[in-house]
Amino acid sequence: VQLQASGGLVQAGGSLRLSCVASGNIRSINGMGWYRQAPGKQRELVATIGRSGRLNYADSVRDRFIISRDNAKNTVYLQMNSLKPEDTAIYYCNAAVWATGSECYMDYWGKGTQVTVSS
Repeated sequence: VQLQASGGLVQAGGSLRLSCVASGNIRSINGMGWYRQAPGKQRELVATIGRSGRLNYADSVRDRFIISRDNAKNTVYLQMNSLKPEDTAIYYCNAAVWATGSECYMDYWGKGTQVTVSS
């Protein structure tokens, strides 16, 4: 199972949409989400979405970011609006995946994609 995400460069106040596709021998995907790690800081939760659509956001992004998913495409999205320089970080996607041949859900992580917000 692999998770592959795309990021980018944007100016402050702008918008950017991240997407992450899970591929491989996937039987089912439960929760999906986004985390980020800024230089010199620990990785932190940005937003998560359950298979049924239950949402959870970090307070710092709650009114600016929107997480969504397409279960048919095994894809999770993060629409980021009103971006600030402090949103600059490496963004990691995460998914709880039940892979073919496994007996339970396991956490998988993407390699991370750089998001840079210039002031």
